[in-house]
This record gives sequence, C-alpha cells and structure tokens, in this order.
Amino acid sequence: MRVGAIGAERPVVLDGADRAFGLSGLTNDIDGAFLASDGIARVRAALAAGDLPADGIAGERVGAPIARPPAVICVGMNYAAHAAESGSAPPEVPVLFFKHPNTVVGPYDDVLVPRGATKVDWEVELGVVIGTRARYVDSPESALQHVAGYVVSNDVSERALQIETSGGQWSKGKCCETFNPLGPWLVPADEVADPQALGLRSWVNGEVRQDSTTEDMLFGVAALIHDLSQYLVLEPGDLLNTGTPQGVALSGRFPYLSVDDVMEIEIDGLGRQRQVLAKA
Repeated sequence: MRVGAIGAERPVVLDGADRAFGLSGLTNDIDGAFLASDGIARVRAALAAGDLPADGIAGERVGAPIARPPAVICVGMNYAAHAAESGSAPPEVPVLFFKHPNTVVGPYDDVLVPRGATKVDWEVELGVVIGTRARYVDSPESALQHVAGYVVSNDVSERALQIETSGGQWSKGKCCETFNPLGPWLVPADEVADPQALGLRSWVNGEVRQDSTTEDMLFGVAALIHDLSQYLVLEPGDLLNTGTPQGVALSGRFPYLSVDDVMEIEIDGLGRQRQVLAKA
C-alpha cells in the first residue's frame, strides 16, 4: 500500500487485516524500479525476519498502491456482454487504448466531473501491474511471469468525449483528471490463484450495477500480455486495465453519474473502493 497526503505517500506492507509495517528502509516508493528489483520478495524476507517497523496507518488517506505508472494501457470491450450493450460485436483481437498516467488516484479520492460533462460512467476492472519487462513474450503460458500483482481499477469514462467527439479514438473520454481510482492494495501475483476466477462488482448509490467474473473475459490476462508484447514493450510499473463487464450507464439501463453520486467497486480478494463525484 501507499498512504499519506497526495504527493507525499509513503510505502507500507499490510500483513493481515490490520497490521502495517513501513517500507521506507527498503524503498522510497512502490514503483517500477522497486518491482523490477525483486521488491516484493525483499519485503517478504524483511517481514519474516522482523526487520520492518510497525506503521500506524489508521485514519490516513490511502493512495494508489503504485506510484504514477509509466503507462496505463487499457483493453476495451473485453467482455462479450459489455460489447453487446455498447452496440458492438465482440472483437476478434484486443481493442487497445491509453489513459494518461496522471489519471491514477487513490481508491477513496473524489472523482471530478469534467466541466460540461453529462455522460460520466463507471467501469470496474481487474488491473494488472507489470513487474518485469515484457517484450515479444513467447507464449501465453509464459506471460504471467511478468506480472507483479493485481489491483482493483475503476476505468471512469466520459462517453460523449469517448464516442461523440472522439475524432475516432477513445482516449479523450478516458483521460480526464481523477479518472482512474486504483487500489486499495497491490496483491502479489502468487497470492491470486487464478486471475480468471475473480468476481467483480460495482454499485452506484448503493444499487448494484455490475456483477460478473473475470472468467467471462474474451482475452484473459495471459493472452493480453502475450498479444500486447508483440507490438509494444510492457515496462515494470505499467498498469494494464483489462476491460469491464456489462452493467454500465452506456447500456442505457442506468443514468449517468452526477455530482454527489457515490461509486463503489470491488474484486474478490483485491479490496473495495468508494468514490464521491465532485465538481471539477
């Protein structure tokens, strides 16, 4: 985890439900350099040896569990039912778009409604954090060795910017400030038995919106990393958002978000987020 004021977060490890230990003696932050240098293994060794100081985090702001990622790489329409509710056929190859890395905020931070926006939408997604450089990965079977861990990610979108005034691509509607709440934790990859067997859910103002499983992905995590690595290089610390299931406002079944609405999303074993919509 990373806790503290915006721009002044410090790294900690959560051992169990309520025991936190400081990591400042091991690393300045939880970032690509830390992950690429066997940071998670070093933390486990220090924790087992009793070398980490206790850190009281109660009442503190929770930041995104990774420092500003080098890239936020996103996959669209990766659940067949979501593609259908968007009015599209299921894609035959992964659909790729990007978010600006500065969209990443903490899991409980306010999400800002862009000025003039009328179609702000929620998207619960499994986030994958890259731990080692992935370039021309040989096969899907070897792809998961490049994963450091998994996170809860909310791919907030403004659909008018994404679709109606996009100019042919989606990133305008994805890159507004605060549009990627992340966390609360980075769960190491080996603590997630199967990334394709995780329930994921979302609520707006306490009402269920999405309730699905990563088993329904058209392209699983391993297939995505293998595919992406054939035409781009994934670097340590990169965040990969893997798509959202059906149940978003774009479907026409629910109203879009407004100021003071509350979003909540969760994924089995990865934690739960809560954001309030606020004026930009």
